Amino acid sequence: MKTLLYLILFFFLSLYCEANTVTHLRIEGAIGPATSSYMQKGFSYASEQNSSAILISIDTPGGLSTSMREMIQEILNASIPTIVYVSPKGARAASAGTYLLYASHIAAMAPGTNLGAATPVSMMSPPQMKDQNLSDSAMQKKVINDSVAYIKSLAQLRDRNVSWAIEAVKEGKSLSVEDALRYKVIDLIAENETELFEKLEGRELKIAEQSIVLSFKQSKHLSYKPDWKNRFLSIITNPNMAYILLMIGIYGIFFELMNPGSIYPGVIGLICGVMALYALNLLPFSFAGLLLIAIGIALMLAEVFVSGFGILGIAGVVSFSLGSVLLFDAKTLGEGISIPLIISFSISSLAFFLLLIRFVFSSRASRIVSGKEEMIGMPVEIISHEEGLYRVHCHGETWSAKSDEDFQIGETAYIESISGLTLNLRRKR
Repeated sequence: MKTLLYLILFFFLSLYCEANTVTHLRIEGAIGPATSSYMQKGFSYASEQNSSAILISIDTPGGLSTSMREMIQEILNASIPTIVYVSPKGARAASAGTYLLYASHIAAMAPGTNLGAATPVSMMSPPQMKDQNLSDSAMQKKVINDSVAYIKSLAQLRDRNVSWAIEAVKEGKSLSVEDALRYKVIDLIAENETELFEKLEGRELKIAEQSIVLSFKQSKHLSYKPDWKNRFLSIITNPNMAYILLMIGIYGIFFELMNPGSIYPGVIGLICGVMALYALNLLPFSFAGLLLIAIGIALMLAEVFVSGFGILGIAGVVSFSLGSVLLFDAKTLGEGISIPLIISFSISSLAFFLLLIRFVFSSRASRIVSGKEEMIGMPVEIISHEEGLYRVHCHGETWSAKSDEDFQIGETAYIESISGLTLNLRRKR
């Protein structure tokens, strides 16, 4: 009987422990499609584990508006408390991170952190907001008004500072952690996660018309890490990696076209090109930047085959470099292409085409090694003479030949020219 009571007690304790779990997600770097996918899977994981709360540690410069909205939808539709915590010390929740803080049930920050600068910047207007009748300034105003309305609704939903939220969007203002607490933008400041949970102990929240009292005593913390698909997506949607894949794709296909049958450059270029196109499909990029890169490569190629005295090559490098800078906007994505990386590819491209130019000129100056032109000047042996024509031995074959000079059988002559299938001979000069 006592054993049965212990089993029942153990069963209920295990259920309690299982229910009182906290799922921990960590978001670092720019927000993009990979981040949104990671959060979606993380929330599903928390639901499977019957977590009592979700802790999201963030350190982000911002990112894509579309991905940010998908993440906020996850938070707003969650049936359990979501805590957004800007950490560690020195971290930030800029741009899209500010929206995530406003959307959370609990907004917390570590000392030495900051938030703000939530003005939307877009390289391309969102498809749902495109209007051919609007100028660029009018379109930007329309985007800002939409963002103001969005963050205002989040502030009203979570009872946070509305006026500062509007200023953060319209004027790009930022706040230190102390000012954020004073202006009621966040709920609390915590040195670390232990202090965070201590301060949240016993706090009451209202979620889906139900009051929930937070309790983290003896809670089990589950850290959710991205799977390999999410990590792969995160890698290829990084602007630097997308740029590298694009360059490898272009040059791989170019090498294959220069030397058909090489196989390896073409296969590698094709795979990298497809991955680059997939990344560009997910990331907002500048068509002008992509066009300038293509023009730059075309000009450097033209320098190889056209005597441009270096002007085409220099213009190609300038166009290539400028297009690389304009391809992705750091303000839109949260991070852009590394300038040293652009310089490296520009110099490498210039060096490659200079090497190609040298190869072309050296091949033009070198002696012909195939075709009938290669036979000019070659020595041949006279093997017979009849009816005004000589029979000579050349390249393992017997040729007909003629000459204004007289040759004896066995004598060596030299090919001066070729007329059809007849060789014109001369003596050595």
